[in-house]
Amino acid sequence: MIRPIIQRLPGRLLIAAFVTLLPLVAGAPAKAEEPAWRAATALNGEPRYAAGFAHFDYVNPDAPKGGEARFGAEGSFDSTNVFLGIKGTPAAAVAPAYETLFTPSLDELDISAAYPLLAEAMRYPSDFAWAEFRLNPAARWQDGEPVTVDDVVWSFDTLKEIYPTFTSYYAHVIKAEPAGDRVVRFTFDAPGNRELPSILGQLYVLPKHWWQGKNASGKPRNIRETTLEAPLGSGPYKVTAVDPGRRVTLTRDPDYWGDKLPVSIGTNNFDRLTYDYYLDPTVMMEAFKADKYDFRAERSAKMWATGYDFPARKEGKVVTMTFPRNASGVMQALVPNLRLPKYQDARVRRALNLAFDYETLKRTVFFDLYDRIDSFFFGTELAARNLPGPDELALLEPLRDKLPPAVFTAPYANPVGGRPEAVRDNLRQAVALFAEAGWTIQGGKMRNARGEPFRIEYLTFSQLDERYIAPYAKSLGRIGIDFDYRLVDDAQYQNRLRSFDFDMTVDVWGESLSPGNEQREYWGSKAADRPGSRNSAGIKDAAIDALIDKVVYAGDRAALVTATRALDRALLAGNYLIPLFYSKDSFYAYWNRFGHPEALPKYSVGFPDVWWYDAAGAAAAGLSR
Repeated sequence: MIRPIIQRLPGRLLIAAFVTLLPLVAGAPAKAEEPAWRAATALNGEPRYAAGFAHFDYVNPDAPKGGEARFGAEGSFDSTNVFLGIKGTPAAAVAPAYETLFTPSLDELDISAAYPLLAEAMRYPSDFAWAEFRLNPAARWQDGEPVTVDDVVWSFDTLKEIYPTFTSYYAHVIKAEPAGDRVVRFTFDAPGNRELPSILGQLYVLPKHWWQGKNASGKPRNIRETTLEAPLGSGPYKVTAVDPGRRVTLTRDPDYWGDKLPVSIGTNNFDRLTYDYYLDPTVMMEAFKADKYDFRAERSAKMWATGYDFPARKEGKVVTMTFPRNASGVMQALVPNLRLPKYQDARVRRALNLAFDYETLKRTVFFDLYDRIDSFFFGTELAARNLPGPDELALLEPLRDKLPPAVFTAPYANPVGGRPEAVRDNLRQAVALFAEAGWTIQGGKMRNARGEPFRIEYLTFSQLDERYIAPYAKSLGRIGIDFDYRLVDDAQYQNRLRSFDFDMTVDVWGESLSPGNEQREYWGSKAADRPGSRNSAGIKDAAIDALIDKVVYAGDRAALVTATRALDRALLAGNYLIPLFYSKDSFYAYWNRFGHPEALPKYSVGFPDVWWYDAAGAAAAGLSR
């Protein structure tokens, strides 16, 4: 399961916390015939933190408050309404203003536990036919108004209507309605979906009264439109300044209602958060070196290997750190648009993979920091390996006539290049596959029987893509394929991606250790033609749909792992994507003016959530401000 808010964002700021399933720990007892109210949810056994816990173990409960944390973001924005799935380029930086019903911890498997935030408890029956949440009576909006059941119902109905990801994610929730003064009930279309109660805890709650009110100019607000007005939330930070396309500033709310909640102790330590946007990644790096922002997540292997040899780093004013990716898996890939006829033959898609010489790139471009992705759940126990065992076969055999034979006969493997003879052999295989699919080299160009050339336009908004796209284009050119590199601005890229107006692009899907309903949004047939969905590839396959259902309705962890591996195996055998590369570590750099707990949470570096401004340390490093 993955929190369904803005999976594609300017600057690729991913606001996606990973939260998961069930068992639990009970709160106050309920009537014998009713399910008990629960103080937490978790996937594997009981949650780490019992009801009434003081604070998360990984925080410093005495962390000082004050100072500022500055961020850099690549791209731009034209809206502070982050809940529109098909309009505008949202400013992800406003997210700290909003809250959900429950919130995750960062030190449990798959960030799999969730604890009360806007809601103080939840419950559901043993058949998972519905779920109820009881709101905290202290919960308040930043204007002092109470958070109500009406806000929750309106948020659910509205977001499900206007935001395609919510439409898919909550497709099996048919109704939200009041069930008491502070209780909201969600009713499901069928029992048995164990994930639904927990993912409803991830629901962002919005202020109905504010969105249905008027702005400072007297104009009625409209949640279905873009806006640059500072939004109203319930969270610990208020959006206090918006410089369109350039900067968002948030200020810690001294009257934050949830300041004493166990999930808040030791967090939200900065007085101010500032997000500056940069259109050019080179300029963005230079701004970091010039101390224009504080914290940087590095996603360029070349930059990490060669770009941090500057005076401030040598003097200890800038600190670099490597942090393992424990919380999730990933699929990052080149995406041929299957809605176009030329990509509908799996042999063509495999041929395009054969032309991608990753091993040479790893040595010459990536400084051996990345691994080739070979699973839709890369880096997790959910990845398919070897041939399917008996448990997987029980799911796959009924679909045998709908699946590629390779699902049963050969484990998936990417082609291996790196040596001239291997590269030549891969290209020969690619040409043979194209020929089988009706494409041959005529006059130096790959053409079909009508003489039409095979041409690819690659769509991107990031100049960083050129480091691996240029060698790929050269390789394709050797077999007669023209490859055009199309760099557009962030807004145009978002609009074209939402409407599937592209030939080939790159996309990335974060995967939690407990996949579920979001798989329908990623790979399901119903999402393939819905504008704004995450199924950018356009996969429409009945067998894939059936295996997704096995994942969603898995009865326990063992069944979930088996079903996910079977799904992974089927997706890989379809050759829908051209897998790229990823690091099993994250790379960070920051100016040395911050403190953090000695042991960071296992599943997140925790910045800025559990860090703080260290005035004494900043002074010692000559970095006071």
